[in-house]
Amino acid sequence: MTEHETIQILVVDDEQSIRRLAEKELASPRRTITTAGSVNEALCLSRKQRFDVAVLDLRLPDGNGIELMETFQETIPGVEVILITGYGDVDSAVEAMKMSAYDYITKPFNLDRLELVIEKAFQRVRLQRENLLLRHRQKDEPSHKLIGISPAVDQVRFLIEKVAPTQVPVLLTGESGTGKSVVARVIHSRSRRADQPLITKNCGTLQRELIRSELFGHRKGAFTGAAESSEGLLFLADNGTLFLDEVGELPMEVQASLLRVLENQTYRPVGDQNERRVDIRFLFATNRNLVDEVADGRFSEALYHRLNVFRIDLPPLRERKEDIPLLVDYFRERLRSGDTPCRITARATQCLLAYDWPGNIRELQNVIERGVILSENGLITEQALPRELVEAARGMRRDTPFLSLDDLEKEHILRVLNYVDGNRAKASEILGIGRKTLYRKLKAYGVDG
Repeated sequence: MTEHETIQILVVDDEQSIRRLAEKELASPRRTITTAGSVNEALCLSRKQRFDVAVLDLRLPDGNGIELMETFQETIPGVEVILITGYGDVDSAVEAMKMSAYDYITKPFNLDRLELVIEKAFQRVRLQRENLLLRHRQKDEPSHKLIGISPAVDQVRFLIEKVAPTQVPVLLTGESGTGKSVVARVIHSRSRRADQPLITKNCGTLQRELIRSELFGHRKGAFTGAAESSEGLLFLADNGTLFLDEVGELPMEVQASLLRVLENQTYRPVGDQNERRVDIRFLFATNRNLVDEVADGRFSEALYHRLNVFRIDLPPLRERKEDIPLLVDYFRERLRSGDTPCRITARATQCLLAYDWPGNIRELQNVIERGVILSENGLITEQALPRELVEAARGMRRDTPFLSLDDLEKEHILRVLNYVDGNRAKASEILGIGRKTLYRKLKAYGVDG
């Protein structure tokens, strides 16, 4: 949300002179003023556009400001209402404030006073919206960076650079844990909407009976338990980006509604008769094969073709093992608790490279986090890794009659050290290496010293 966003203000008063005064004196590059002379006219306007602050005269020719306020509070969640009243209606205005009116102004009013109250009312609106946005943003977002040097990652980077500046929906596919949410954040950060919200939702976490409400919002009384109106994710993502992870989890009936949003950028909150227009860039992700889902009747074919305009397939970690050392360095730096990150031994790194990573990058992050916790003197050794990783590395070594050069060197150094009963000065002399070099290698092997 930008610091200087435009405030949409609706002024409802039956006196034409007051409406003209508001349009002339209250309007500014930051404030857009819309006026109405009656309840019916105000209701018509509220169906066509969204308002942040409503300034309502208490007495109107076809109703009163308090009733209109109650209607607005049901149909425009988050709107703040300021009442204009004569001296004889102050008691009514005070009662209205008990019903959640923001404030009231008595006639004849001072424009400076009205401007100040409008600004304060909008600050409340803004704070409420920011709190909503925070609830739907990821709490621990890593940097917008795709890590890796493999050809597969280079191809993903190329596709991101091409599609990010466009408004085209993007479908991210790949196994769980391959970094689809990271790619979504990179696309948003390099798009024309980078200064607007990125709203993220995992469709698999939505309660089936409340999915439509959470996506589209609902009006008060739309269903049992709807004690007040509420905005949905589409409202929060307006002018920004909406990332729907695991889109294959959406029920068929909700898929049809989502297709309409993609086609014409309009939606209807649950229980509302009026459509709303939004401007949203959509990103989607799934670990399912949507072609198979369509064939089995679990996913809408029309929606699939609408999502699949631009597809980016993310490779599993086992197909880009050359990226593992870089990812390990990134997680070690990110997870460090002191001035310097934990180091990792060559043998532990070999274990990481030998493993197939069914949980992909997410599993690697968890393993490094465990390693940091179990590290000794800032060093991650084989002993700090899960058993299945160590066994995978041993199995790989058993598949060949030859040792790697690193293993051969380690075995030779340890044999010499054992021969001299642990005397490191003698061992370094026999090996023909400096004592510091011997200490460094032993530390890398996880040998205490």
